[in-house]
Amino acid sequence: MAEVSAQTHIEAPAEKVWARLTDFTTYGEWNATHTSFPQGGPATLDVAATYQENMKLMGFPAEVTWTVEECEPARLLVTRGKGPMGVNLAMRYSLTPDDGGTTVRVDGEFTGAAISLMAGKLKDSATSALGESLRKLGALVG
Repeated sequence: MAEVSAQTHIEAPAEKVWARLTDFTTYGEWNATHTSFPQGGPATLDVAATYQENMKLMGFPAEVTWTVEECEPARLLVTRGKGPMGVNLAMRYSLTPDDGGTTVRVDGEFTGAAISLMAGKLKDSATSALGESLRKLGALVG
């Protein structure tokens, strides 16, 4: 298993951050691992909604089928994904209002047999991508 996380403070209210975070038409403007939604972004973020995303992880293309597990607008989005070679992913985006802005934390988890072979490199690559993504998100929103 590989676990990653990143956190930043964005000088904007949680509702504004959430609006950008869940605007799937502009997802590629800030998400460093995203390449496309082959069938468009999710129509809704209702629990059990599914959607496909093409990503690039450690330089390799990957298609992931995501399922929404939890969604509390302007507060929490949790998704679980199934990727290639039996890799499972989980992403948790949490937004916490503070000091007139919002603390955004992203926690990711990668599991599966293929992960044990490359856990260290994946953790480094994914941590870097999360940090870059949050910087870009903050620049777009703040």
